[in-house]
Amino acid sequence: MSGLRGPPRKGENFELSADLNSEYREKRKDAIKKVIANMTVQKDVSGLFPDVLKNMQTDDLEQKKLVYLYLMNYAKTQPELVILAVNTFVKDTDDPNPLVRALAIRTMGCLRAEKIIDYLCDPLQKCLRDDNPYVRKTAALCVAKLYDLKPELVIENGFLETLQEMIADSNPMVVSNTVAALSDIHTAAVAAGTTSDHFHITSVILNKLLVALNECSEWGRVAILNALARYETQDAQESEHICERVVPQFQHANASVVLAAVKVIMIHMRSVRQDNLTKTFIRKMAPPLVTLLSNPPEVQWVALRNINLLLQKRPDLLSNEMRVFFCKYNDPLYVKVEKLDIMVRLAGESNVDALLSELKEYASEVDVDFVRRSIKAIGQTAIKIDEAAERCVNVLLELIGTRVSYVVQEAVVDIFRKYPSTYEGVIPTLCANLDELDEPEAKASLIWIIGEYANKIDNADELLAIFVDTFTEESYPVQLQTLTAVVKLFLQKPDSSQGLVQRVLNTATKDCDSPDVRDRAYIYWRLLSTDPGAAKAVVLSQRPPISLPRTTVSPQLLEELLGEVSSLASVYHKPAETFVGPGRIGIDSLQRKASEIADERVAAQKALQTVAQGQQAENLLDFADDGAEGGQQPSGLAATTVLAQTPAAANILAGTSSNPLDDLVSIFGSANMSVPTVQPGQSANPLAGFSFNTAASPMPPATPSVLQAASPPTQQSQQEDLLGLF
Repeated sequence: MSGLRGPPRKGENFELSADLNSEYREKRKDAIKKVIANMTVQKDVSGLFPDVLKNMQTDDLEQKKLVYLYLMNYAKTQPELVILAVNTFVKDTDDPNPLVRALAIRTMGCLRAEKIIDYLCDPLQKCLRDDNPYVRKTAALCVAKLYDLKPELVIENGFLETLQEMIADSNPMVVSNTVAALSDIHTAAVAAGTTSDHFHITSVILNKLLVALNECSEWGRVAILNALARYETQDAQESEHICERVVPQFQHANASVVLAAVKVIMIHMRSVRQDNLTKTFIRKMAPPLVTLLSNPPEVQWVALRNINLLLQKRPDLLSNEMRVFFCKYNDPLYVKVEKLDIMVRLAGESNVDALLSELKEYASEVDVDFVRRSIKAIGQTAIKIDEAAERCVNVLLELIGTRVSYVVQEAVVDIFRKYPSTYEGVIPTLCANLDELDEPEAKASLIWIIGEYANKIDNADELLAIFVDTFTEESYPVQLQTLTAVVKLFLQKPDSSQGLVQRVLNTATKDCDSPDVRDRAYIYWRLLSTDPGAAKAVVLSQRPPISLPRTTVSPQLLEELLGEVSSLASVYHKPAETFVGPGRIGIDSLQRKASEIADERVAAQKALQTVAQGQQAENLLDFADDGAEGGQQPSGLAATTVLAQTPAAANILAGTSSNPLDDLVSIFGSANMSVPTVQPGQSANPLAGFSFNTAASPMPPATPSVLQAASPPTQQSQQEDLLGLF
């Protein structure tokens, strides 16, 4: 059989290795291209590191770029072999070709290998003072990468001072890259808790930044504009000067540059004292923001989120641009939702008719979620503009006759809250569509209307009886509204609804699964049985009219977010620390948090094991010698005999629990909850003491006391509600 075996098969890496060591230059170059292609599709070619390294010394710039790309990818896995490439890197930094010099210093900064960092300082020092601006701008970014790896090395070699000097460079690209590097270093230093300011912008630096601003690429302009946003002006005149120099950036084609310029204007406009100048800046800000809406949907959404934030601060910013935000047929839903919100913010007496006409068209769309939001926008418009409320109600009444009537009730509720006794004439029309309701929110809204105006609806008890009959089948929001509406009906018409309220309270307390519904039923029961006057004061109390909030965030947070325009914070409408965390990217804090959670789990497991080991120990707090023999439940440490039988403790001790701190009560066995015993002559029915006769004062039900709760325990099922104590 051994004679039938062929020679061992050679893999692709073996063939590539042979080609990389070929005597022919073109064959070696083709092999390097194949290696990079395999690396791109996630194939492991790290074993070819020594062979690729041999092809590093070449005059072919394309081949050198490919080798450097390979080195950057596998430097972390082969740190011992990377040191062999140092001599070639240092030699390339003295190459007469500036492209080779820049490529060498950029690759050295990207390797992120500890052993090569010490060899980086001298070549970096030479490249920072190179005659060619392309080499200088590349070296400037390399300083920021070195600071990320070893900050003390940057400070010791004076790289920060060199960068400060390079801000005065004659080439604007060098200036922009220097600003980007200093900004990154400043951010990293702040995250590390360093008190010294590594990038302090003075008035001299300010003028140099403003000069370089108009001649940079998009990336450079964004970096300079972000630096200008950090600058603290000395007086109003300096703020006006910055705004005037930044305004031309509004005409840039790149959306990021436009938003960065808007951020600078919004920040420095706070110090401008002349109202006419402020209005001029706001007027010039409107056209570029409108132009952003001609971008792809993703860029549109980012622009709309930032516009939403700007309108909360400056409502008059786009007051004449309502039609720009009308939804197109091919807009994604997330864009349409943002446009709806902005349209409501821009709504006024002059454009409300156009808005209502547009929203009415949206109500006939196919997307149910978009239709719901559109109708809600009609209600918000009625709340915002008092003069247009009647027109909004008429539009909603027209929609009731169409297939979208199932969501109209939600908008009408807001209008009733705003204008309590103005539009009661539409109630019969709403109630006539009761059979067509199938959405829980619409049902809950109509039930609220029936309960709120029960004294003006003749057949309110019949309408509510429909929902009481199907009480257990409805969703929890509908159950809560039904319960409240029936109690309101009883307080206004006690004679005709006594049986209905008793039925809904019985159903809610006995057959309902939701603790929220049961709790509310018990509260109403206790209120009605003790003091109907107090119940009427609570349930039928006057509610303040609602209004549309001008901002969705607090004023302090709004000012903070306006300083973060064009970043994720302004898109999420949240501070950066809520989703990034401390540090440059928050990864350190995430790892620290994970280790803390692991430590907590270990500590909890040790504590439980300690309790289990002490289960035979003497209970020092139990002075009775015959407690256990008397049939009583064990207490203290003696109670831990049941520890192993409980699922929660068993999972924790086995280390399989997802949260060892969860359900600690169940660790110590099945808790036999004690209930008050029924005294002789006292009814066991929890309805005792509840009187629906408003002429006589009801007898309050007996309140369980602490002494009753301390009586000998009786076996109780876990499903029995604790509020049965009442």
